[in-house]
Amino acid sequence: MTCVVLKAVFPLLDGVDLASCMLVCKQWRDIAQDDYLWKCLCARRWPSLCKRPSPSTVTYYKLYGTFYKRRRHQALPPSRLSFNDLDFYIDIWAEGQSIFSEVFSGLVLHGGIKTLPTGISNILRYRLEGPDYKMMLPVEPRFSVPLGQKVSVSVLVGRRDSSKFACIVNKAMFDDINWTSFRALAFDYLDFSPIHPFISGIRAWVSLLFADAENDEVANVFGIEMDFCDAANNETEVLWLLDMLDWK
Repeated sequence: MTCVVLKAVFPLLDGVDLASCMLVCKQWRDIAQDDYLWKCLCARRWPSLCKRPSPSTVTYYKLYGTFYKRRRHQALPPSRLSFNDLDFYIDIWAEGQSIFSEVFSGLVLHGGIKTLPTGISNILRYRLEGPDYKMMLPVEPRFSVPLGQKVSVSVLVGRRDSSKFACIVNKAMFDDINWTSFRALAFDYLDFSPIHPFISGIRAWVSLLFADAENDEVANVFGIEMDFCDAANNETEVLWLLDMLDWK
């Protein structure tokens, strides 16, 4: 294919196709590397780049490649924390009276509910058996939540390696009781260490999991779920998030 034809076709291509043409042969690469072609592509996407007051040593080819690339999700390295290092302190109140107060090892929360009980809705069962990462713990013996009352939850986490504590949820109300999915939801915003000043707005969610109600006035709780779906969706991400909390 003659150089004249290539120089007529290449300006019509987008950046991905033009870069692919550079892999065909030396002739195509030499023509496709013409910085004028890449200047035209930059002018389409970022017109202001072509208004630089003075020539730059950075080529338009390099500029296009730098800003066009999408950042790929990179896997996090292993966290310094493990669930074996953690204990979770969960307290639940109804109208100011304690109805549940327990300490759970991080391994219990991480291990989840091995066998779902009978008497739960198909909608809830389908969700809990799904592939998404979950932190759940079984409640034995079960406790009841009086419907119509103000119910709140607090969750602290303690580190065995340093005897420090951090707050995950501080007296958050279960404002959303969803009988379609048989869950009650509460959330609070995480407090991060001052060494992470630009991290904020990440919520911790706590769900009470209900069995089918035999009494319309109370909800029978068989499990508790906690997640940080705003920012963390697997074990490593959760542990990194917990490590950045304001430990005291």
